[in-house]
Amino acid sequence: MNVIGWMNDQLLRMQWLSDLVTAGVSAVGLDPASRIGGSVQFFVYDVIKIFILLSVLIFVISYLQSYFPPERTRRLLGGRSGIGANVLGALLGTITPFCSCSSIPLFIGFTAAGLPLGVTFSFLISSPLVDMASVILLASIFSWPVALAYVGLGLLVAVIGGTVIGRLGLEGQVAEFVRTVPVSNAFDHLTRRERLAYARDQVTEIASRVWPYVLAGVGIGAAIHNWIPESAITALLGQDKWWAVPVATLVGIPIYADIFGTLPIAEALVAKGVGLGTVLAFMMAVTALSLPSLVMLHRVVKLPLLATFTGVVTLGILGIGFTFNLLAGWFI
Repeated sequence: MNVIGWMNDQLLRMQWLSDLVTAGVSAVGLDPASRIGGSVQFFVYDVIKIFILLSVLIFVISYLQSYFPPERTRRLLGGRSGIGANVLGALLGTITPFCSCSSIPLFIGFTAAGLPLGVTFSFLISSPLVDMASVILLASIFSWPVALAYVGLGLLVAVIGGTVIGRLGLEGQVAEFVRTVPVSNAFDHLTRRERLAYARDQVTEIASRVWPYVLAGVGIGAAIHNWIPESAITALLGQDKWWAVPVATLVGIPIYADIFGTLPIAEALVAKGVGLGTVLAFMMAVTALSLPSLVMLHRVVKLPLLATFTGVVTLGILGIGFTFNLLAGWFI
């Protein structure tokens, strides 16, 4: 096995941890090949693995994020226009929080700092869809080609979505108070020790907020993996069903979670024969179009702009889902 393959298996997929948990399950008298033993092994292994990755990724991303407060971002994007500004806005979304509800305060800050509406929406779309954590976590569950293709298409949706919204002239659809929110430059003068402390605090704060969703997601994944017959799942969401992607998208919208909670479910669904595109559409709908995040967004934008955002992102998710299902053989 080459070095990269070994590092991927041991550092990202944590095969050593899987072997350790399997040995522990056997040591307490459970058969890892049985339904109960397999469920316990899946749950313990995925929970520990996700929280290890979560802690490391949040720390690194939060440290990087401390260098990009709204005012600095405005200066970075100042003077830029057109597709280049949307691309940069989407890329900045990759080093920000992990769900759309967390991204909305930053969206307000960017708008108050004077960034163009289309650029702020490129950021708002990309932030929950293609943050740096999603690359590592998808690679740990599936493979690097899947992770990189997902990120590339997610950024494409963010750029196109922001460009469309920017061209529609919907600036008047933003709530008036948003433009008068004071812009903080607090991050500009932090020392390295203060940035490290900020990153540490973010790990604690985000982990304390997402742990119920992680446990719920892993529990559902364990149930799907070990208790629900493959035939029952493929009958509804099999790769040969044209309606699988729209159904998965609709199912994901009422759910509020983040990528950490949805990945165990995605892993179990793919193992049961559900198309990769269908699973990714479900994940993206949960992270980018959940009802709580849309309710929060409606507090800062008016209904026409909210409807436009929802429509653009939905079409993008459907497009990615169908594309991945069509080209699944390239990735799996």
